[in-house]
Amino acid sequence: MLDIVEQERKKAERRLASTGIRVLVCAGTGCVANGSLEVIKKFEEFGLNVEKLPEHKDFTTVKTGCHGFCEKGVLVVIPDLDVTYVKVKKEDVEEIVRKHIYGGEVVERLLYVDPKTNKHIFRNEDIEFYSKQTRTSLCNCGNINPEELDEALCVGGYEALARVLEEQTPEEVIKTITDSGLRGRGGGGFPTGRKWQFTAMAQNDKKYVVCNGDEGDPGAFMDRSIMEGDPHKLIEGMAIAAYAIGADEGYIYVRAEYPMAIKRLRIAIKEAEERGYLGENILGSNMNFTIHIKEGAGAFVCGEETALLASIEGERGMPRPKPPFPANKGLFGKPTLINNVETFANVPLIIKNGAQWFRSFGTEKSAGTKTFALTGEVNNTGLIEVPMGTTLREIIFEIGGGIRNGKKFKAAQIGGPSGGCLTEEHLDLPMDYDSLIQAGAMVGSGGLVVMNEDTCIVEVARFFMHFTQVESCGKCVPCREGTKNMLAILEKIVRGKATMEDLDLLEELAHAVKDGSLCGLGKTAPNPVLSTLKYFRDEYIAHIRDKKCPAGVCSALKTIQIQEDLCKGCSKCARQCPVGAISGQIKSPYKIDQSKCIKCGVCVDTCPFKAIKEV
Repeated sequence: MLDIVEQERKKAERRLASTGIRVLVCAGTGCVANGSLEVIKKFEEFGLNVEKLPEHKDFTTVKTGCHGFCEKGVLVVIPDLDVTYVKVKKEDVEEIVRKHIYGGEVVERLLYVDPKTNKHIFRNEDIEFYSKQTRTSLCNCGNINPEELDEALCVGGYEALARVLEEQTPEEVIKTITDSGLRGRGGGGFPTGRKWQFTAMAQNDKKYVVCNGDEGDPGAFMDRSIMEGDPHKLIEGMAIAAYAIGADEGYIYVRAEYPMAIKRLRIAIKEAEERGYLGENILGSNMNFTIHIKEGAGAFVCGEETALLASIEGERGMPRPKPPFPANKGLFGKPTLINNVETFANVPLIIKNGAQWFRSFGTEKSAGTKTFALTGEVNNTGLIEVPMGTTLREIIFEIGGGIRNGKKFKAAQIGGPSGGCLTEEHLDLPMDYDSLIQAGAMVGSGGLVVMNEDTCIVEVARFFMHFTQVESCGKCVPCREGTKNMLAILEKIVRGKATMEDLDLLEELAHAVKDGSLCGLGKTAPNPVLSTLKYFRDEYIAHIRDKKCPAGVCSALKTIQIQEDLCKGCSKCARQCPVGAISGQIKSPYKIDQSKCIKCGVCVDTCPFKAIKEV
């Protein structure tokens, strides 16, 4: 079996070697939104019309998945010429081809400029955003065409599957995964090997492997990038898991809002079936395994494993009480193994390189690496992968390049709506499962939103509570009613209508929802409120007692004033005010009746003399 994969790999390498210089153009969702498909089309036009360019060199345009550095898209990497270009537009393509690919002269204006040294950087590995990372599950994203199986084979695809089929028993595979210390990357951090062991031990004639690709956290796109950029690694990880637990059928549950991921998964599954890596008698063995794709309708609660299973079965996505756990009674009542995309993507690497290799990254209790979607008020936003235990300071100020516009760091929301808030005192906290839980946060799926001094923490808590309240399935009372009432109190606070008794009730409700909810969504929904109350209680009090938003964000707590020395008495503001709160005489300063003012800001935008300001 290994011989089959090796022969296929060599054949693929010969074919790709004959295609000339490789021009890797990011075609992840972010870069596509920035026009990468037009850039790709322009490169391909040059490749098709080489006879018109006598100085030409053969090159191939490779449509890849996400390169990670979303802040600088569209990204074009030419490994053969050792160069990375950033923010490329279709108008830049001709210059890159003629000047660099044909002429050997770098297009300097399209290189990344290091903000610390103000020097142009040529290679990915020299850009601090990349140099500080350790990319394992993301190692192929941005380097291969995800729609071609040959490209996956050239970087070792399906070697791990062939190895376990030829050399290892299911028990040995499970032991390797257990020894590696891999924990579920979907949020809870449950030991992967133990979950596999439980499912393998369940007695039944039918078992399933399910991949949870229902990535619903605001700002999170780790799983999407793997599905878009390296789908064969996910498929291989699922197939290895199926061999280990004795399953012959699997499902990838992916939200319909990920059309590119779905398209590339379908292509990859079809290719794998045609070439014998999926289906019946895989690689000539007696193993059978097929994979189906189930498109989710976008319900956040379907990220919870039992709600996800209900959705696949065609029922409304609502959690079920546990036990029984899916390992014993899951999909269609059969034993089912559920892991998320990133967890499965690590499996082939562990099989190929060994458990100790994986343990060489991270910490003793949190082995390996973790992907994070770094967003918010940092200079370098994008998808990153770092060893577990990397500090928040390293992520924000080295990989992220620091806070935008020289502002001060205030907080970071980690783990999305289910996570918690980290503050300046946590900058040197190791980012691992146990340390974050002790701080009142959690790794979650890996969303990391950075906030600066101009962020209102209370409004952040209100935003996440609104999200979880809308997404609550309503099955259990603590979550259905508790989140509704918590949101109502938070809205009172940002409007300046709350009392200190409301603040006490908010905290009491948060603990009740956390303790009494049925599933993980409800149990973690209060986390943003509890963590911000712990570290930023003074901001809540300022909203309630002083009727002030320290960050100046909450419009209901702002006062709109007309500066008499700047007002020319043109009356434009009075004419535009929707509630008639502004009055005065022409050519004399106008005034605002604060009892009528609804703080809509129309007058601020209308004044031609900038005489009206929010304070």
